[in-house]
Order: sequence, then structure tokens, then C-alpha cells
Amino acid sequence: MEQYIIKGGNPLVGEVEISGAKNAALGILAAAIMTDDTVLIENLPDVRDINVLLEAMESIGVRVERLTRHAVMLNSAQIGDVRVDYEHIKRIRGSYYLIGALLGKYKRAEVLLPGGCNIGSRPIDLHIKGFKALGAKVTIRNGFIIAKADHLHGSHIFLDTVSVGATINIMTAAAMAEGYTIIENCAREPHVVDVANFLNSMGANIKGAGTDVIRIRGVQRLHRTEYSVIPDQIEAGTFMFAAAATKGDVMVKNVIPKHLEATTAKLLEIGCEVEEFDSAVRVVAAKRLCSTNVKTLPYPGYPTDMQPQIGVTLALARGTSIVTESIFENRFKYMDELARMGADVRVEGNTAIITGVEKLSGACVSAPDLRAGAALVIAALAAEGVTVVDDIVYIQRGYEEFDVKLRSLGAEIEKVSNEKEALKFRLRCG
Repeated sequence: MEQYIIKGGNPLVGEVEISGAKNAALGILAAAIMTDDTVLIENLPDVRDINVLLEAMESIGVRVERLTRHAVMLNSAQIGDVRVDYEHIKRIRGSYYLIGALLGKYKRAEVLLPGGCNIGSRPIDLHIKGFKALGAKVTIRNGFIIAKADHLHGSHIFLDTVSVGATINIMTAAAMAEGYTIIENCAREPHVVDVANFLNSMGANIKGAGTDVIRIRGVQRLHRTEYSVIPDQIEAGTFMFAAAATKGDVMVKNVIPKHLEATTAKLLEIGCEVEEFDSAVRVVAAKRLCSTNVKTLPYPGYPTDMQPQIGVTLALARGTSIVTESIFENRFKYMDELARMGADVRVEGNTAIITGVEKLSGACVSAPDLRAGAALVIAALAAEGVTVVDDIVYIQRGYEEFDVKLRSLGAEIEKVSNEKEALKFRLRCG
């Protein structure tokens, strides 16, 4: 089993290039099967979730040609099956986007229920509600979501709660439904906008993405396109907080600063210097940071995917901070691991009370999920001594070459797969 072994204490300094957004890319790849023409998608992140989805798409007949590590050509003219039972697909949450895409194009889809990180309840009832409103019959049988329709028709759909997944999935299916669809109380995240822009580049008629009302006029067919995925705002934010926690100076490149406003606001609040450029953000932490309170909210509020990163940073800040998680109920599982490193943390329901300490110390910890795993790496980079992070398969789901990028900023981190490699690292780092 692979681990990260990290010797902390070095401020991160330098420049880092951000990859394409995983969450946008998952929706875009699924939507690409809705045309029989060839589609080129660029700026794909080379991470496990993306590669698993591509393999699953190949398993139903999509022709996948990897042009480069970050560019893929897709042709879906020969899809022979709408049943996606590729064994690895249930490990990724984004597999449910195939339901909307297959249902929109073929009026039938059978996809294994999705998995992903265990960060709390993420029901698909809103997806099902939307598909039914479009005219589909939806059942769950033997672990599969099965959706069928004689034809799809436009509808007026109100989402009971804001859901990124449901917004993207219903929007995708409605792109090829007959007539006019209105989706209200939509998610406004940048990756919702990116999937809408991609569908529009193929000839869809979608308006309002990025607001809480999306209007879709269905079209009969979609056509070829070339499209580049937006930069990953969560990866960018992770490196921004890594700079803050280690008292570093990092230029985060290939970003859209507008997408990072909530993260930037909190960094400024706790005492960092943040300088914005056209496609880059520089974060400098010259002194010990101060406490703050934060509550996760749908975009444009503070993102739940950035909650663990600010949590570990506040563990080293002066004073007491309160972090409230309003999206996922299991998002504080990393706090027990952080306490192993000497953090003063207490969790009460959906709230964490964090009293900053002068320093953290190295320990053996386990990544409970994707974002919490990345946050524990940040804690290790800021800690004294050596930390071993287990279960890094979670981190590899969504961060491309995380250890390589951190090393380029001066971090002492190595990916190891056995005790011998770990011992070599310890000897080399003293």
C-alpha cells in the first residue's frame, strides 16, 4: 500500500501549475457521449477518477484515444450498451453523470450506484426526481439505477436543496429532451457552468448556468467540438492553504481568481497577503496567522471541499476558531488524525472548535477521504518531524502528482510503497 512520508518544517516557496478541474471533467466526459461525432477534450487532470470513468466509457463502446496525458479524443458512435457495470465505476461519485447523458441520448441508462468518499449522505433522490419530471421511469435494482423513457419532454423542475450533481445530471439529460426545461434552485458552481458551456459548444441551448435558474431548450442532435476544461479551484485552494500553513510564498498559476474569492477572503482574514493576477494568485504568510470562523455553503459561499484545508491551517493559528460544516455530516473525520499530531480540536455535531497551537508534531495518520487527506499532508508539511500518511489512494483520486508539485516548492515528501523505501527517506532527511 502506498503512503506519503513527509518531513515537515520547510516553508513552501515557488510556483505551481494547477491542473484541470476534476469535478468539471467528470461531467464533461459523460456529456461527450451524447454526440456521434468526435470530441476533443483538453486540460484533463491525470487522476484516478478521470481514468476510471474513461475506462468505463470504453467498456460500453466509446472509442477513447489519449493524445497526450491531458488531452483525449472521444467517439461514441459505436456505443453498444447502455448498461455500465465496469467494476471500478462504483468507486467514483461522478459515475452518475453517465445516467443523464445516456438517458438524454438513448432514452435508457443502467449504471451502478456510485461510491466515492464517505463524507456523508449524498442521496440521488433529486437526480431521480428530475429524470422523472422529464418523463423517465426510474428504478433501483441489484445495485443499478435504471432509467427508461419512450421520449423525454421539457419540464419545470424545482430542486429541494442545492445539488451540483443533480443540477448537472438533469441539465445534461434535458439538453436533448423535447421542448423547454426550467430548473430552479440550481447549483451555481464553476463546474456547473463549465459543463453547460461544453454542451453549448456541441450545439445545446442552455442559458442561465451560474445562476439559480437554468433554462434549456432541447435539441435533436449534438455535434463535434473541441473544449478545454477549467482549472481546478479546489486544487488551487489547497496549495494556497499549504502556503499559509507553512509560512510560505507560493505563486499558484493557471487559475481563475474569480472562482477563488471565498478562499481568498478567508486567507486575507487570517493574516495572509494575497496578490491576484490575470491567471495566477500569490499567497504569502510572513507571520503566525490569526483565528477566524467559517461556515461551508454552496457557491459562491465557502466550499465544503476546502473545509479540511482551512481546518488544519487554523490548528496553527493564534486564538480559537469555529468551523461549521453545513453540507456533509462526516466531513470532520480528519480531526481525530489531526489530534494525533498535537492539535487542540473538539467536534460537536456539525461544528469544530479549534484552538491554535504553536506547533504540530509528526505522527502516523490515515487519509479518511480525498480533501481531508490533502489537508493532512498540509498539516504534515507544517509539523515538526516525520509524518506518514496512509490511504493516499483517496488523495490520488483528485490531485495530479501531488507529491511532485509539493517537492517543486521545497517540500520533503516521498511516495513510498514499503518500509525499505520509507527508511531510505528517513536516512536521507536525517
